[in-house]
Amino acid sequence: MRLHYKRKPVDCGASAAKSDLDEDDSKKTKQDSAEMIEERGRLKLPGNAQRSAHDMCPSPDSKDKSGLKHDGKKEERAGSKKRSFWKKFAGLIRSDVKSEWKDYDKTFTQSNGDGITDKDHTKDGVNMFYNLVTDIYEWGWGPSFHFAPMLKGKGALESSIAHETRIPDTLGLKPGTVALDVGCGIGGPLITIASHSGAKVIGVTINSYQVERCRTRAIKAGLRPMEDFDVLQGNFLDLKFDDDSFDNVYAIEATCHSPDLEKAYSEIYRVLKPGGKFVNYEWVSTAVYDPRNADHVRCIDKINYANALPEMRKYSDIASVARKVGFKVLEERDLAQNSTAGDWWGILKTRKKKYKVNDIMIKVLSFLRILPKNTKDVHKMLYGVLETFIEGGELGIFSPMYMVVLEK
Repeated sequence: MRLHYKRKPVDCGASAAKSDLDEDDSKKTKQDSAEMIEERGRLKLPGNAQRSAHDMCPSPDSKDKSGLKHDGKKEERAGSKKRSFWKKFAGLIRSDVKSEWKDYDKTFTQSNGDGITDKDHTKDGVNMFYNLVTDIYEWGWGPSFHFAPMLKGKGALESSIAHETRIPDTLGLKPGTVALDVGCGIGGPLITIASHSGAKVIGVTINSYQVERCRTRAIKAGLRPMEDFDVLQGNFLDLKFDDDSFDNVYAIEATCHSPDLEKAYSEIYRVLKPGGKFVNYEWVSTAVYDPRNADHVRCIDKINYANALPEMRKYSDIASVARKVGFKVLEERDLAQNSTAGDWWGILKTRKKKYKVNDIMIKVLSFLRILPKNTKDVHKMLYGVLETFIEGGELGIFSPMYMVVLEK
């Protein structure tokens, strides 16, 4: 099947695929404390790639965000010092971290359960969010940026994989089919789903740095670019694909970032083939949530702020919006209400000490300017919302896994 879309190539040759990556699984997180600094001036993620395909083969005439032109030959002669410990943090020029953090803080601060006021700025705000948090997430959480019900007798990794493989099994993905991953992040679920099903999976993410990380991780996992997977930078409110392009579509905790859920679902409906299915895990407030309860409102506002959500949708909104754009609703249920599985927030309780240590390390490294100064503010936000997630889960007012199965 040939898909028609415009793309910006990120991989610049076979050298990118042969980088000195050494991916490890989540069991190595105990080594975090010993592996904190890397030569590009951002967190050293244990066992993960630190140099993207773009970084390893820069254009001789490339420009950074400052607009300054770089001579590739001169930079090569300058060696690793000039290539630079102090220059980058994740996908950002280090000097941009402060301004992006301030812009993010201003954009997503909200109260009274009303969501943010400037929803037109959400796209840029979400991109800023993932510029700021991607490395921290990957370092402290792993490659799959989502929650999962904890299976009894199983660990976090097994529970996460089971949560992901439920999707291709529900969709009936198999070799010869093509699926779209809406909001693919750095590719944790994409790799699992493509490997599990044999289908080709094309990922879309708003963030260019995540495109690089996803591509690098997928190649290291043994997936073949353009044959088994592809990943593009794009906005799921304006997908650059022809109508009826995909056999199936899925999203995992991604469309919650959209300022307009109807528009997001309309675009997904457009690119899905007739008879195709769309499975989505949504963030929602549950039937227990009471907008007149100040504690409930505070909890949801804090979750929205720390996760770049313009607002929190009600569980009942999801199927309603889906039907409005033309979908047939085959199934809807809250996977957090699975009586045979443990609490999705249980992992946050068991990792509290680890995250506290991480927070201290971030503060020290920010103070020493090994990390950009405002990294501590970003991590403080992420660390602070842990208790709020637990509170939302225990109160039963919030679910990050309201599943809908839709058909065109």
